[in-house]
Amino acid sequence: MTAVVELFIEFAILSFVAFGGATALLPEMHRVVVEQHQWLDDTTFTHLYAIAQAAPGPNVLVVTLIGWKVAGLAGALAATLAMCLPMSVIIYLLIDRWEGFAGQRWQKAISIGVAPLAVGLVFSGASLIAQAAGLGPAAWGLLLATIVINLRSKWHPLWLIGTGALLGLLGWV
Repeated sequence: MTAVVELFIEFAILSFVAFGGATALLPEMHRVVVEQHQWLDDTTFTHLYAIAQAAPGPNVLVVTLIGWKVAGLAGALAATLAMCLPMSVIIYLLIDRWEGFAGQRWQKAISIGVAPLAVGLVFSGASLIAQAAGLGPAAWGLLLATIVINLRSKWHPLWLIGTGALLGLLGWV
């Protein structure tokens, strides 16, 4: 089986559990791409994620970059289509039925239950990237300080990003 077909199959399967977007799937993407298939190493995976986050646009760009790195343009197209197409088709076919169940107890339970699932998946993805980045004690301290400041103040996140960038440029983290 070619890498393009394998990319499509793997990302199509992942698309069914993409609650919270592609970022929520980072640990599983890492397992598939780095550990299972060994298409990329830890460093390359982390770099592709960083590039995807720095670029404007949706966070699913990381999938496109992984596909590109593994199998060129065909891999980029296969991975992106696999991540977006299956659930888009299912949602398109089911959305009218879902809305018809509005107000039903089980429908409310599913809607409420998916939110913490997405938050947990995104947190696990962030933990994976932090571990792969090899953060030292100062960087972990900066991370914790950023979380606390973000939760307890009205500062715009760009101030925190700028502070982190400055501390990195100075070599303090």
